[in-house]
Amino acid sequence: MIRKKAKVGTDECVACGCCVKVCPRNAISIFKGIYAEVDKNLCVGCGKCAKECPASVIILEEAV
Repeated sequence: MIRKKAKVGTDECVACGCCVKVCPRNAISIFKGIYAEVDKNLCVGCGKCAKECPASVIILEEAV
């Protein structure tokens, strides 16, 4: 099974916090009020953040 992790397009992120609210592992935080940042150690790749993002700037990519 391929494991995936969330990745935020930080240039496009508007730091609305929608992803933070839906993350079941508290793996996402807002960095200095500028953009969302994912803790890859906590992210389980569930995709809830990507579905919730109104700007569609979160993707799931293959974990390295």
